[in-house]
Amino acid sequence: MYPERPAGIAFGGDYYPEQWPREVLEEDAALMREAGVNLVSLGMFSWALMEPAEGRYAFGWLDEIVDRLHANGVAVALATPTAAPPAWFVRAHPDVLPVTRDGQRIGLGGRQSACSSAPAFREATARLVRALGEHYRGHPAVVMWHVHNEYGAPLGECYCEHSVAAWREWLRTTYREVPALNEAWGATFWGQTYTDWAEIDAPRFNHTAVNPAQRLDYARFSDGEHRAHYALQRDILRDLAPGIPVTTNFAGTVNCKSTDLWRWARELDVIANDHYLKAERPDNHIDLAMSADLARSVAGGAPWMLMEHSAGAVNWQPRNLAKRPGEMRRNSLAHVARGSDSVLFFQFRASRFGAEKFHSGMVPHAGTGSEQWREVVRLGADLRELAAVRGSRVRAEVALVWDWESYWALELDWRPSVDLEFRERMDAFYEALWREHVTVDFVHPSADISGYAVVVAPSSYLLTEAAAKNLHRYVESGGTLLVSYFSGIVDEHDTIHPGAHPGALRELLGLSIEEFHPLREHETVELDGGAPARVWSERIRPAGAVAVRRFATGPDAGHPAFTRHELGAGTAWYLATAPSGGLRELLGQVLDHAGVSRPRGLPDTLEVVRRGDHVFLINHGDDPVTVEGVTGTSVFDGVRHDGPVTVAPGTVMVVATTP
Repeated sequence: MYPERPAGIAFGGDYYPEQWPREVLEEDAALMREAGVNLVSLGMFSWALMEPAEGRYAFGWLDEIVDRLHANGVAVALATPTAAPPAWFVRAHPDVLPVTRDGQRIGLGGRQSACSSAPAFREATARLVRALGEHYRGHPAVVMWHVHNEYGAPLGECYCEHSVAAWREWLRTTYREVPALNEAWGATFWGQTYTDWAEIDAPRFNHTAVNPAQRLDYARFSDGEHRAHYALQRDILRDLAPGIPVTTNFAGTVNCKSTDLWRWARELDVIANDHYLKAERPDNHIDLAMSADLARSVAGGAPWMLMEHSAGAVNWQPRNLAKRPGEMRRNSLAHVARGSDSVLFFQFRASRFGAEKFHSGMVPHAGTGSEQWREVVRLGADLRELAAVRGSRVRAEVALVWDWESYWALELDWRPSVDLEFRERMDAFYEALWREHVTVDFVHPSADISGYAVVVAPSSYLLTEAAAKNLHRYVESGGTLLVSYFSGIVDEHDTIHPGAHPGALRELLGLSIEEFHPLREHETVELDGGAPARVWSERIRPAGAVAVRRFATGPDAGHPAFTRHELGAGTAWYLATAPSGGLRELLGQVLDHAGVSRPRGLPDTLEVVRRGDHVFLINHGDDPVTVEGVTGTSVFDGVRHDGPVTVAPGTVMVVATTP
């Protein structure tokens, strides 16, 4: 369910009128009209103003703002302000403040400063949201409800007394009997066997490793508590204002480690994502593309919302680099290319005080005479020209397997190497595919993957039997699967699959692993042909698989490093190391084997994405790029093309391919 209004691509951002005097707010309305702003998020951190004392609600100040926005043609995503409980509430209920894993109770003054399990917090949330919903239901400006803010960031897990009580209830519901829990957790190890639910504490900080199955379950529980707090608000708002979509904003899909977005997607009416560039990464536009593709995938391929990104610099990175001329436009249109039906910023006007006063805004401290404001106005005009893109979809032939539970499990204590990082492998494979000009979807390992020509599993350490069978069926039915090392190792309880590694994938890949050989820091090995690799090596025993490449040096010299296994009508490939620079070449073999078409001869600074009937050509480089075989009309200048087109450095061309 996407908001019916505004028409076309939504443009605007978070708006904090409570920070400004009336004369500035009146100027803001005129500036929004000038830029073409048509949607703002409002009220996100305003609990102290909405409810200045318990049970006394004050919405008059907000009414004036909402009415002014409506009169100026700006729709409102009205936020519930529960991410910032007021001081009076915390004073009355100090037990709502979260406790960290090492036992520290956090103080008031930040955000996300209440435990989602705390009864007093849930009760106050329900009262406030009901009052807010009753007051604004039916208001013509309110087209969406925006619940809370960035659940799980910055504190994903709480270890307070309320969390522990809720945790024990979660365990009772999940396992029903204590012996079943003991079995799942392997509690005979280190004498951890329990006889009563009351004996079970949260997996707090310890001087040594803590039971990984317990920690994995606590991650599931904690994420579920945040979802329950969201659902509490959503259900109240749906009851009061049926037909108005309800959402919350993710803290950047690729950065939401504590949040299982596959599960969250079932609870939201529309997927909304935040994204901020890693300013010091030279090719940070690839991370942007990855975040956008994951947001679209979590949305099931449907259009989604870019709820926040920055017009310029952020304020919270070690070095907060300003965006270069044209970069904001490229960033914004790249999100649209990959499925977003909105371009929203944090924030409309840069703040003068508080922790985020050095974060950029659509209206910067330099004001409307700045180049940044001129770029904002131009972007608004561009988005109006792209109205026909709204609602269209992106199609992908290749999918990457992404599972948050595997992410959690992989990065717990005492794995074979500290270099085993979920994002490191995901980023490596995504980047190689991006540079091959291949658009990808992300999938859960148990999802329907039958429509993809190639599925890649870069980091599937945790893999259930059901998910492994799903991958097996996919290959037998004609699919092409590529699996990277240390996958298929454990089940949902972090218990090793029986037999030799990779237990869940042994038959599918046609091989077994006799021994892992993690490499030392900075150590490399070579594959035949001289390609260097790092991080990992292992002793493979083929059982149907054939060696495509072998280790030439290192502990597994002469043994397979890259294998292929024909199974049924399909093929399963396996890569047992991390090539330092040759991953793209190996991926290319797999793509060619599966017949995946992609542009050839283009520099890897050019981003090429098709969304519906529109082709987006985004030049991230310093040189012009000529693209052959482009037929259609350029959206921004109306020029008709039938053959080569040249994309100037740092610019974006969008071509409508229908007459």
